[in-house]
Amino acid sequence: MTYTTLISATELQTLIASGAPLMVFDCSFDLMQSSAGAQQYDQAHIPGAVYADLNENLSAKHGVPGASGTVLTAQEADMPASGGRHPLPSRERFAIWLSSVGFANGMQAVVYDRQGANYCGRLWWMLKWAGHDAVAVLDGGLQAWQAAGGAVASGEDPAHFQSNFELKEPLRRLATASDVLVSLQQPGQTVVDARAAPRYRGEVEPLDPVAGHIPGALNRPFVENIGPDGKFKPAAVLRAEFDALLAGRDPASVVHQCGSGVSALPNLIAMEVAGLGKTSLFAGSWSEWVSDSSRPVERG
Repeated sequence: MTYTTLISATELQTLIASGAPLMVFDCSFDLMQSSAGAQQYDQAHIPGAVYADLNENLSAKHGVPGASGTVLTAQEADMPASGGRHPLPSRERFAIWLSSVGFANGMQAVVYDRQGANYCGRLWWMLKWAGHDAVAVLDGGLQAWQAAGGAVASGEDPAHFQSNFELKEPLRRLATASDVLVSLQQPGQTVVDARAAPRYRGEVEPLDPVAGHIPGALNRPFVENIGPDGKFKPAAVLRAEFDALLAGRDPASVVHQCGSGVSALPNLIAMEVAGLGKTSLFAGSWSEWVSDSSRPVERG
């Protein structure tokens, strides 16, 4: 069986026991203390899990948005696919990393963190963007795994043999700042901002130089997708909440954003869990939007 949105701890235990081709990724992270995630992984992780660092593995380190040609030079392969504080690496650079940790096209991927799917959603989406559909979020994260009696390991896991991960056609749409600007406040685009309400309204801005939001954007803080048990809310509940938020707007028109393209993803995943289909990600998000002072800003 292939898992493409969520997987429960018991389902993952069964999958591991079956011997199916599988790789588990621990994406734990802390924006305020970038070394904390690796330390958490070192203390306890699902046995065999590979650590995926937001800064080191799931973001580009330098450069500007890359060329659109089908053949990239080595320099172009290092160019980010988005702007913002956590720019996406190119698909080619991402595939090189996947190959280096031994992930192959025939594997099921399971991603988790300790932070309410705030960070593992990034790897979930990137694998879809790389054309790999068999990726699921461990619902409830490491906490749910341990509550279900799952074993944990500490320290470094043995290295994996290198593979040759091949990119396929993207399964999810990456929206650029230009895309969002051209369609601003048009019926074919509904921007959903996942930041906390005070940041959305422009009352505070702890990370970026300009406060506010993209004109016309709707606000749904990403934490609203998670129930008291630390898992995604039931599909019917999520469906009702997003229907109320969209108020008749076409779910297919939704473009998700946040501060830097990371915490927007629980909203995107929740819409799929709710049966509302595939939506788009503006990965550069607010941090890229305000890097150009000509782009409009709304407050309140």
